[in-house]
Amino acid sequence: MANQGLFSAAKSMKSVKLKFRIPYFTEWGQSLLLCGSEPTLGSWNVKKGLLLSPVHQDDQLIWTATISVPCQFSCGYRYYVVDDAKNVLRWEMGNERRLSIPHLLPEGHTLELHDLWQTGADALLFRSAFKDVIFCKNSTFNIDRPEAILHDELVQQESILVRFKICCPNVQEGTSVYVIGSSTKLGNWKVQDGLKLHYTGEYIWEAYCVIPRGDFPIRYKYCKYGKNGCFSLEVGSTRELSVNSSKSQSQYIFLSDGMLREMPWRGCGVAVPMFSVRSEDDIGVGEFLDLKLLVDWAVESGFHLVQLLPINDTSVHRMWWDSYPYSSLSVFALHPLYLRLQALSKNLPEDVKSEIRNAKERLDGKDVDYEATMATKLSIAKKVFMQEKDLILNSSSFHNFFSENEDWLKPYAAFCFLRDFFETSDHSQWGCFSNYSKDKLEKLVSKDALHYDTICFHYYNQFHLHLQLSEAAEYARAKGVVLKGDLPIGVDRNSVDTWVYPTLFRMNTSTGAPPDYFAKNGQNWGFPTYNWEEMSKDNYGWWRARLTQMGKYFTAYRIDHILGFFRIWELPDHAMTGLIGKFRPSIPLSQEELEREGIWDFDRLTRPYVRKEFLQENFGDSWILIAANFFKEYLDRYEFKEECNTEKKIAAKVHSCAEKSLLPESEDKIRCDLFDLLKNIVLIRDPEHDKSFYPRFNLEDTSSFRDLDDHSKNVLKRLYYDYYFHRQDKLWQQNALKTLPALLNSSDMLACGEDLGLIPACVHPVMQELGLIGLRIQRMPSEPDLEFGIPSQYSYMTVCAPSCHDCSTLRAWWEEDEERRHQFFKSVIGSDDLPPSQCVPDLAHLIIRQHIESPSMWAIFPLQDLLALKEEYMTRPATEETINDPTNPKHYWRYRVHVTMESLIKDKELKTTIKDLIQGSGRSYPHIGEAERQLSRETAALALGKQ
Repeated sequence: MANQGLFSAAKSMKSVKLKFRIPYFTEWGQSLLLCGSEPTLGSWNVKKGLLLSPVHQDDQLIWTATISVPCQFSCGYRYYVVDDAKNVLRWEMGNERRLSIPHLLPEGHTLELHDLWQTGADALLFRSAFKDVIFCKNSTFNIDRPEAILHDELVQQESILVRFKICCPNVQEGTSVYVIGSSTKLGNWKVQDGLKLHYTGEYIWEAYCVIPRGDFPIRYKYCKYGKNGCFSLEVGSTRELSVNSSKSQSQYIFLSDGMLREMPWRGCGVAVPMFSVRSEDDIGVGEFLDLKLLVDWAVESGFHLVQLLPINDTSVHRMWWDSYPYSSLSVFALHPLYLRLQALSKNLPEDVKSEIRNAKERLDGKDVDYEATMATKLSIAKKVFMQEKDLILNSSSFHNFFSENEDWLKPYAAFCFLRDFFETSDHSQWGCFSNYSKDKLEKLVSKDALHYDTICFHYYNQFHLHLQLSEAAEYARAKGVVLKGDLPIGVDRNSVDTWVYPTLFRMNTSTGAPPDYFAKNGQNWGFPTYNWEEMSKDNYGWWRARLTQMGKYFTAYRIDHILGFFRIWELPDHAMTGLIGKFRPSIPLSQEELEREGIWDFDRLTRPYVRKEFLQENFGDSWILIAANFFKEYLDRYEFKEECNTEKKIAAKVHSCAEKSLLPESEDKIRCDLFDLLKNIVLIRDPEHDKSFYPRFNLEDTSSFRDLDDHSKNVLKRLYYDYYFHRQDKLWQQNALKTLPALLNSSDMLACGEDLGLIPACVHPVMQELGLIGLRIQRMPSEPDLEFGIPSQYSYMTVCAPSCHDCSTLRAWWEEDEERRHQFFKSVIGSDDLPPSQCVPDLAHLIIRQHIESPSMWAIFPLQDLLALKEEYMTRPATEETINDPTNPKHYWRYRVHVTMESLIKDKELKTTIKDLIQGSGRSYPHIGEAERQLSRETAALALGKQ
């Protein structure tokens, strides 16, 4: 913001001119437009915004526009890329620009605003991960406005007033920002004589300088200069400023030079599920307060980030199936599994303390016993609740929590009560309560209800979970550690959210993923797909509420399966596997299009292609028995009977036959073989539009395709590649640019997208534009011509890791795949020797070092991979360290680290090994000092006081 004293000798006037100027390369048919808060700039209506005009200047395309504005004019504004009809194609990221014109600017004079396009990467450093955690100590500079300069001084000296402005978040205490350059006013490139900038808040550094016209054009750069003589000049080409040669008027130029160009900030993190953490105080599972120990270990090992899997309540089935953390019962409620019972009260009765001690001993197993742990925690918590409910529920802290969260808290408590009452989460089985309404809800949670204590027990649990996670989150912030959460792509179809907001979901469908590295036959997650059209009616309010809630605890988050925001793999609700699906949205193959290509036998292409020899090949001598039970003859082929023409129907009938001992082989084999025959199709007919078709994924692998004539094969192959790799790009890009900004603008958290799998061409450009950080796993390269990713070639806007929770750990992968192990040792390690049969610590050290030294913004390592640095922690079989098996929809998520956090904190050797790797890589790491220790103690005391 300009200083109002800058032009104190000028006379008041009616209007001045603003000249906007910004370099930006557009494509054919695109224009640049400026839109802002004032009517002159369209009042944020892009259709009424100000179009800029382009002119080529050297190797740049400069866009400009000039308008007259009244004195004391101020506004917010932003630049957009539009088409000829002023439809928005792109917009700059980050905070809106703010402008306030000094009201004493001489009448008729022009103020030039030299802007640079704000990219998604520029906006990242304003996210809470950096602003409130990593660079928070840098924001303690005193705000110091630049000194006033008189207008008369400009006239007398035939000079130009230039305001230099740069954004620089990472400035250490005792360091200042300067601009140096070719003018004597800029020190003739000597920093001691350069122009010192003033800190004006929000990482912005500014200074005003009167520069004689004869010095132009000027060349300059920004730099940092410390009291200790440490000098750091920005990288990249020299900046240059030219002016109009006319001397009829003094000029005023306000530069907004974007970010100070320096070596990009890079950090490291550790990833571990909350349930996997082990401590001396937990009961059977990692708990929110254990995060404080994890943060201590992270800081002492050199990590700036701790990443978790989803922590929302998943208690849908009330059994071990609920260990799946991505199947949310509520996207707002926290999981009671992570409650620390000892922290519920300072006055626990002796019998409760004894019960807790016994539970700790009983549940301290190798893996999580989900059902026993949940039952124990809820039972003990209920006893404490009955003792302290009046004290807690009448406290001001609970009332504040309730008033801030009642929109989701009351439906959640009511849902849990009804789930237990009806003994099912399937709300279609709840009679008159199947259809949610606010009136029914208020009756269910009424204080007069006989079950009100049950309702309050759920309130009570969520209140304490909130307190405990908040305490851990504040502790992490104080220690300079980013706490990174996880945003699941779906919700369970029997959840609070589908009950309360049924129109937001397509309940007759299921979400999954097509075949990829994780699952060769695709995945079926069972979640209903989203009704994006309905969600858009309130500007994605449900999503915005989710992100706002997450932002209370986390400063960064992972967007699970970000590809789903471009397009989702949609399956019918009767499917059990993930292969026979289609993308939504997508442009299908029309019947007319196919007929033009000579494709007309749609029954042949869309029905399972089952011949007698296929049955004989799959079932041998028992084929007649299978045919009699599951098929009927159809022309020269066989067709599934009506009662078994879907996967769910087949599974039910196979199970029924197995119970009657009618199957010649195992139930699993018969079911899988029948599923394969059911999927032996080439095209999928759209159930809502019978003249629209979708090519079956990997259609060339089917015998149905192989038996076609050559012409049909060639046509269908061409249309297949067009459908999956070309015709959808623009549609998917537009879809993502509608949905993802709603998420990104809902909170200040740093967003990372899990972009693994079958990646459309439009994904990475959109992520780059929006400032979304991608994920790179070395053994799952995004480049189709590589077998292994090359960490040294990763782009900056990425998180790199040797493994993740959806694949085997580094140790397990090394042992399970001998062929790829040999190839990795040869192509990545560069050795023709026989590789070791196990991932020994030296090998783990080399692979981890590769990732730490990569250009990626973040290198985040699963805790299991870090433990492989020390032989002492490799005694457990490697396969037991895997968290998830994506090929198994009923996988038991139960892995626990076999060493306590207290023991890891005491292990100086491991911490030193990791920290040496980080410090030698140029990556940032937390500095431990007495000030930080004191701050941590104060934060912990504050949190305890709140509780």
